Amino acid sequence: MPRPTIPELRARADRGEPLVMLTAYDATFARLCEAAGVDFLLVGDSVGMTLLGHASTVPVTMEDMLHHTRAVVRATTSAHVVCDLPFLSYHTGEDEAVRNAGRALQDAGAQSVKFEGGARWAPFVQRCTEAGIPIMGHIGLRPQQSSLLGGYPAQGRTSEAAERLVQDAVALEEAGAWALLLEKMPVEVAQAITQTVRIPTIGIGSGPHCRGQVQVMHDLLGLDEQFRPRHAGRYADLAAPIRDAFARYADDVRRGAFPGDAQSVRGGESLAAFRAARTDTATGETTRTGEERAS
Repeated sequence: MPRPTIPELRARADRGEPLVMLTAYDATFARLCEAAGVDFLLVGDSVGMTLLGHASTVPVTMEDMLHHTRAVVRATTSAHVVCDLPFLSYHTGEDEAVRNAGRALQDAGAQSVKFEGGARWAPFVQRCTEAGIPIMGHIGLRPQQSSLLGGYPAQGRTSEAAERLVQDAVALEEAGAWALLLEKMPVEVAQAITQTVRIPTIGIGSGPHCRGQVQVMHDLLGLDEQFRPRHAGRYADLAAPIRDAFARYADDVRRGAFPGDAQSVRGGESLAAFRAARTDTATGETTRTGEERAS
């Protein structure tokens, strides 16, 4: 099945079919997500925290994003792949911003690009759209601003802040964004945005009224035992069984139980001459070294 086009995804949302998105950062998990029937794969800058060991998304570079997006694109054929624009990849000038957005498509093979920002970024969205770069907006909590916010608090919790988010959504839609990710905002605000704009809304921590949902794969699988955000749906607790498998492997190696016969290759008669040329432990003969043979 080919990757869904943007008109197809919008038509599904218009028909009331919930859209399903998961993050993916490598080929193995991208294949599993696609096989499960996920519509979108978001190569998020959350890769900085899930795979690269950073404390936030801020250190992630454009090269990091292109590298991981290529892996996800290579491994899939029927999911719509969205590449995040990381911190400072679109903040230092509109020309560079459009160029980096284009690289996500041209160099990495993504089908859409996502960025964090509201109404003030409408000119950037318009330029990208005119250049043929599909843009997914991201409003509400913007993790790249975590230093300013002092963490990851919910946004839009006052009437004024809620109205600004609605205005951001409208401005991005008018500029050409084809979808919006709504992160960590009150249910009422996400519902109002979804009812106001005509483009699909994808929620994370924003309630059930969005036209689709996204989760960070590592949260869904329970791969981090110390981090469990309230909005995350945990559908497995894999950290413990994975750790147990690694520990059992280490124990087997240390006590000589691995590798066993099943994991070893026997040469049989094809190595008879090789064995004859080696040390014969029964008779005490030793094979001469290369230096001895040359003398």
